[in-house]
Formats: sequence, structure tokens, C-alpha cells
Amino acid sequence: MAGTKRPFEHPSDLPSTSGTSSPFMPMFETFRNELDEHHDRRERIIKASRDLTALSKKIVRQLWAPLPASVMKENNSRLSAIDELFASVADDLHDINAWRYQRQISGGVQEYIEAVSFQRYLETQRLITYEEAQARIPGGIGLTEDDYVLGLFDLVGELMRFAITTMATSGTVPRGATCSDGDINVDRRDILMDLRDLRAQFEGLDTSSGAGAWTSPLNREAEKKTEVMKTCVEKVERAVYGMIVRGRERPKGWVPDSGAEERGREPVESY
Repeated sequence: MAGTKRPFEHPSDLPSTSGTSSPFMPMFETFRNELDEHHDRRERIIKASRDLTALSKKIVRQLWAPLPASVMKENNSRLSAIDELFASVADDLHDINAWRYQRQISGGVQEYIEAVSFQRYLETQRLITYEEAQARIPGGIGLTEDDYVLGLFDLVGELMRFAITTMATSGTVPRGATCSDGDINVDRRDILMDLRDLRAQFEGLDTSSGAGAWTSPLNREAEKKTEVMKTCVEKVERAVYGMIVRGRERPKGWVPDSGAEERGREPVESY
């Protein structure tokens, strides 16, 4: 039996439904607008976090002790730019949005904490406190304890590079100025003592307990950052050992003879 062919109808010949309004359309249009706002806000925060990271890294690379006036001037301009970046996303990080987009801004905040804590250490030989770090962030943006601690983890790496470079160029362990205690001059702590104290405090850090511990950034990254932190402190310990013990056995600037590498021995750095 032959089938019946349906007549072709052009879309323009079909009955118009433009006058018919679905009761669900306003609801879905609201959802669409909310999603658009969410994605726009998220992109603004991610871009600000990347800019914060870039500016903070530039500040860290410029820091030295003592800090020249030109470096301080340049870093102050970068800190002003960072304040403007924080202010630009302050409205997007209030109330519940502070937690909704915390992961997007977290990386930039950690780099910022690393930069300002490194500068504070070079100036005063002490860590920046949580309250001081929170006061440095404008716009009412909250600083989480996780971002603060993770920023201090990253600080150890910068202290390691600063210590080894200083020992390689000056032959001395970086330490604070001599202070007076009555009639006795007391040398302030050197950087290795400070790094060992930091290592002891980080090793005693418990990140596996407490509400929400398994989902916190600190719990996710603490194990990896702890291993990196220990390696950094050990590098400074070996450098100090080589400077104190082996450095007395050879003149400054001594290099091994060319046959050392041929015999499979690593070249020894001089201090």
C-alpha cells in the first residue's frame, strides 16, 4: 500500500506563536541574566588575581636588604596598583560572594602575602601578623587564614634564595643588626635560626582536623608545600655548613681544577 505524502509547508506559512507567551520564559530569562553576571564577575576576579600575582612577583624580585630608595619608590607604585586592583573587585567579593569566588582570588592573595611579608622581614626581621596582613588589603576584602598561611609557606622559598645569594656574594650569613642589652652587645638572630623556627611551626601545623578541613585549600596544598619548605631550609643549612666548615679550608673565590668534573665529582661553590 502506497504511503500518503505530507504536503510541504514553508515556515512562513505556519501559524505564528509570537503572540503566545510562555509562563516559564521570564523565569529562564532571570536565570540567564544571573549566569551572565556570575561569569562576568568570575572573569573580573580571575583577571585581577592574575594581575595581583604578576605585580607581587615583581615586588619580590626587586626586594633586597638594605632596600634602596629607588626600589622602594618603584615597589610603592606597584603596591598602589595592587590596592587599585583589590578595590576594582571589592564589590564582587562581599557577603556570600566572598566564599563563592574565594578560589579565583586565592592565588593572587597568596602572592601578595608573600611579597608584603618578605618586605616586612627585610625591614624588621619579623613576620607580618595576620591582623597586619588583613589591614593591608583594602576594600573590605577578607583574608582567609588559609591564604595567609600558604603565603608564608611561599615566603620560605624567597628567604632561602635571599640567604644563599647573600652568603655567596658576601661570605656571611644574613642577620639583623647588633642590639644593645645593657652593657652587652647582643647579635640578633640570623636567617637560618628564623628558617628553622618557621620549619618547626609548620611541621606542627594540623590541617586535617576542624570543620571543612578536607575541602580547605590549606589541607589540599599543605603536604606539598611542607616538603618544598623543608627542602628550602635544608639548602640553607648545607650552604651555611659549607661556608663555615669548608670555607675556612680554601680562599674566597677558589674553584676546583678541571679534572674534578672528569672524575665525577661535583664542582664546589666558594663563599
